[in-house]
Amino acid sequence: MTDDRHERIRQRAHEIWEKAGRPEGAHMEHWDQATAEIDGEKPKKASKKAAAAKVDKPKVAKAEKPAKAKAPAKKKA
Repeated sequence: MTDDRHERIRQRAHEIWEKAGRPEGAHMEHWDQATAEIDGEKPKKASKKAAAAKVDKPKVAKAEKPAKAKAPAKKKA
């Protein structure tokens, strides 16, 4: 592997890792994806092991909107 190609793959794998939320244990999948991208191939689907290694980020619950207050009824004169 040429030094330039190796460095480009390393940098791309690092970008992929950061975008994935810096999960532990998925370095080979990131390296393989980066290699495929650099070599112009379509990236392979992640293996089941890689999917299990991904760390799910907690989802933030949306705050409920407060109910609108009813306008007071107008008195007829």
